[in-house]
Amino acid sequence: MVNFGGLARKIFGSVNDRRLKSLQPKVAAINALESEMQALSDEQLRAKTDEFRAQIAEGRSLDDLLVPAFAVVREGAKRALGLRPFDVQLIGGMVLHEGSIAEMKTGEGKTLVATLPVYLNALAGRGVHVVTVNDYLAQRDAEWMGKLYNFLGLSVGVIVHGLDDAQRKAAYDCDVTYGTNNELGFDYLRDNMKYERAQMVQRDHAFAIVDEVDSILIDEARTPLIISGPLDDKSELYITIDKFIPKLSAEDYEIDEKQRTATFTEEGTEKLELMLAEAGLLKDGGLYDVENVAIVHHVNNALKAHTLFQRDKDYIVRNDEIVIIDEFTGRQMPGRRFSEGLHQALEAKEGVAIQPENQTLASVTFQNYFRMYDKLAGMTGTAATEAEEFGNIYGLDVVEIPTNLPVQRIDEDDEVYRTVEEKYVAVVIDIIAAQKKGQPVLVGTTSIEKSELLSSMLGDVKKLKQIRDTVQGRVDALKPGKEPELREYLETAVANLDAAIKAGGVKHEVLNARQHEREAHIVAQAGVPGAVTIATNMAGRGTDIKLGGNVEMRIADELADVPEGEERDRRIAEIEADVERLKQQALAAGGLYVLATERHESRRIDNQLRGRSGRQGDPGRSKFFLSLQDDLMRIFGSDRMDGMLQKLGLKEGEAIVHPWINKALEKAQKKVEARNFDIRKNLLKFDDVMNDQRKVVFEQRKELMDGTGLSDTVTEMRHEVIEEMVAKHIPEKAYADQWDIEGLKQATVALLNIDAPVDEWAAEEGIADDDIRERLIEAADKAAAERAERFGPEITEYVEKSILLQTLDTLWREHLVNLDHLRSVIGFRGYAQRDPLQEYKQESFELFQAMLANLRQAVTAQLMRVEVVREQAEAPPPEMPAMEPHHANATTGEDEFGAAAPEYGAAIVSGQVDAADRDPNDPSTWGKVGRNEACPCGSGKKYKHCHGAFAPTA
Repeated sequence: MVNFGGLARKIFGSVNDRRLKSLQPKVAAINALESEMQALSDEQLRAKTDEFRAQIAEGRSLDDLLVPAFAVVREGAKRALGLRPFDVQLIGGMVLHEGSIAEMKTGEGKTLVATLPVYLNALAGRGVHVVTVNDYLAQRDAEWMGKLYNFLGLSVGVIVHGLDDAQRKAAYDCDVTYGTNNELGFDYLRDNMKYERAQMVQRDHAFAIVDEVDSILIDEARTPLIISGPLDDKSELYITIDKFIPKLSAEDYEIDEKQRTATFTEEGTEKLELMLAEAGLLKDGGLYDVENVAIVHHVNNALKAHTLFQRDKDYIVRNDEIVIIDEFTGRQMPGRRFSEGLHQALEAKEGVAIQPENQTLASVTFQNYFRMYDKLAGMTGTAATEAEEFGNIYGLDVVEIPTNLPVQRIDEDDEVYRTVEEKYVAVVIDIIAAQKKGQPVLVGTTSIEKSELLSSMLGDVKKLKQIRDTVQGRVDALKPGKEPELREYLETAVANLDAAIKAGGVKHEVLNARQHEREAHIVAQAGVPGAVTIATNMAGRGTDIKLGGNVEMRIADELADVPEGEERDRRIAEIEADVERLKQQALAAGGLYVLATERHESRRIDNQLRGRSGRQGDPGRSKFFLSLQDDLMRIFGSDRMDGMLQKLGLKEGEAIVHPWINKALEKAQKKVEARNFDIRKNLLKFDDVMNDQRKVVFEQRKELMDGTGLSDTVTEMRHEVIEEMVAKHIPEKAYADQWDIEGLKQATVALLNIDAPVDEWAAEEGIADDDIRERLIEAADKAAAERAERFGPEITEYVEKSILLQTLDTLWREHLVNLDHLRSVIGFRGYAQRDPLQEYKQESFELFQAMLANLRQAVTAQLMRVEVVREQAEAPPPEMPAMEPHHANATTGEDEFGAAAPEYGAAIVSGQVDAADRDPNDPSTWGKVGRNEACPCGSGKKYKHCHGAFAPTA
């Protein structure tokens, strides 16, 4: 059978090849301008920026200017940075400018590549955002590449944690702004909680280049950015429930590691009910009765905390707090918190201080935030495996950019052992052998716990002796004259282990979340001959592993106190010569050896680790050591594999090495990747529903902040409230004796604050509902006009804007909580053969409509009651709620909001009133009623569920 796809690729090249070929003419054109650019003085080169801007103002497109602009950047980079972009880097820059993802191998200079499209797009004057994964990289790249931008006349800003609003606004107003994905997303949310347009810091979402695009747009896409405020403290409840879980046995719950779920069995439920009842926490009925729904939530979180979340893998305990570890990068995420009570359950489990739960005030996913940009691009070393997701969700193509020099790294087949212990013995032997011949080794592990286990095996002489005895036992078990290659390998291993024991252990560095402050320094020296660096999968992010070591880092460390001058220059030359000598030793030993102790769920993470070796044409090799007890093999691998290996005669301490094993593992990884893609795609479908509503609310807020003359909006709201009120109490085509005139009169007082003679109107002969409606509108408009005349136009406008914005924000927050609750239960509709997504769309729309109706009522009721207190001193602006930004299902960290104080303070002057002075039939006598107080009308309901559902939220 003819493979026509393969045949076509041979003749015409792949889609990627054709895309690269189409860009070659532009590369040639840029190269042709090089001599012309070299002839320009610094001032003439800088003047090109103003020349390009003038051409754009005259109507030329950015595409028209690509060739000369890239030529200017290349020449500017040579002069400002001492770097000349290669031809492949020019191609990478073009791919980014076209709004695609450039996949470039580690060490190919992605940071420099970004300057080409950034400069070109910044000429349009709308600002360009360069997004990085952490503050360190944002600051480093802004400072490093800022030399080039400043040389060419562009301004550069950087957004990191801890800046105030003025500093943020100044950074966003620059031509080029570097920042982390978290900071940009939170600034967007905070901007849409401000009360003045001048307080907003972001200006536009024109063009963004996302570095490590796979990490930001895929790995972190499942968890929203959330800004939240604290709820009631329930510390004692968490501690009490946490004590129950250790009393349960393994038969009392079921764990599904694939789906990351934990559920109680019937026996477990019965045990829990008894314990909860004894503690007085269970209301009448069983655990799953509606009265106990809150307790179920706490109990489930406690079970998850104990069974699914492991200390030193999913989180660490530091300074009396739980710090989450990013499952993809292995970094600590200080300030981030799991939401919905899970973080509190972990705090109870570990016995640290329990922080209060939070209520969502605003949220957005990275997927929807970055899709707001008019043009989006990204760069990474590993995107091809996720090309389908990038295309489906973001409309981004992935283009593989060829390396400047051919890759010389040798990727060896995996070695698979039966047990973890056998695997680690082989890993230790291999590390010592590589170190002995002067080869730098980067050891990849999947968790802090495993990195520290391996570290203890290398550094503890007692453990090394145990390994030596195990290997010697295998030598002794070999029959004389049989398997000479294996005997030689084992005897060499014994000799190397003896030498390591004599030296007091194997010298090495550990790079995991506990040492994240030293990350750049450890990685910078990981390429020195014989260096052994044990790392979680964060290895090398942002700092290349250069063979021989990193010159810049050594100069910064060793010459920090040496002033500029001849002595410093001499020492720098010595360091450069030493690094070059060490580099030649490392090259002679075979380059960097990446030794991985486990495969990850994603092929992309494995490829990132492999990619640390073989940069810029350097030699190198990589190998994965696995066991059948590894998580991936155990959960997703074939159940028959162990039996098959035993049948093949696999003995203790031996490994199987075969390309088929690699293919089987790749299939398992593809299954996991597909499942995670489905989860993200499904989450996005639900978030898109909220996102449409979020856009409407945020746009409405901007219009309100910009609005002068909001009176028309307020009047329209008031008229709609009256129409709804009349329609409710005087149903269409109802007889006069069926009208609820008493209810209409009460509603008129509660919502419009006017004592209209509705009962007299209704008693008139031949009166219709339209007549009553028109009279109410006329009376309400008159009362509003009198109030506005008393205040004056300036104060009226301020009061209207303040109340509109505050009420909209309050109701939007309540709406978000309602959507969260709806989202958590909507999946059960599937049991009734109904599509949960369609049900969610319909019900969320109804909730949104109800929110808008509540907004009209609340705003109207407040504006018809508000009085102005004139103050000599400046009054504070409308209070922002206490807020915490959240991510990874929630992130904490106090935020400060600078806000210009308005000239007048608006206040509802109906303050606290004694209960005895309140007339249940006259809401105007109630004064300020607490949201959770019993409603003064005597219904027995809380105020917020009765008259407070539509009354002023004073």
